[in-house]
Amino acid sequence: MSDSVLTILKFCLLALLYVFLLRVVLVVARELRGTPEPVAVPIAPPAPAPRPARGAKRQWKLVVVEPPAERGKAFMVNGEATIGRGGGCNVPLSFDTFASQVHARAQDRDGKLWIEDVGSTNGTIVNGTRIDAPRRLGKGDRVQVGETLLEVDR
Repeated sequence: MSDSVLTILKFCLLALLYVFLLRVVLVVARELRGTPEPVAVPIAPPAPAPRPARGAKRQWKLVVVEPPAERGKAFMVNGEATIGRGGGCNVPLSFDTFASQVHARAQDRDGKLWIEDVGSTNGTIVNGTRIDAPRRLGKGDRVQVGETLLEVDR
């Protein structure tokens, strides 16, 4: 090959190298800026739920007690609810980095609420005691998943 062809190939290789480095810098800069916060869209307040008829089964719900920024959020347990950071969980704890993707499962069995840990890293704690088997919950019991504290209500 002639010297001029080799020189042209050197410059092409150098240009490709600079394009690659520029792309790497742009991707790193985008990652450092972080993900933009979602914008809250105002919605109309929900209509009040009708009161259950006398003798009708009332649904269980899990209410966030801690962290303070999430306090008051309530999640209904309709038969079964998964708790965790994962997008498919019925009780999503995306704000809690100590919660596993699918951390625990709450089930309404014949009107009684049960909770079980589903192999989470940090465990599930009920009223200050770590559980290793399904446990029955009652109104007022407190469940800790990661750094989130939930209270059982009906």
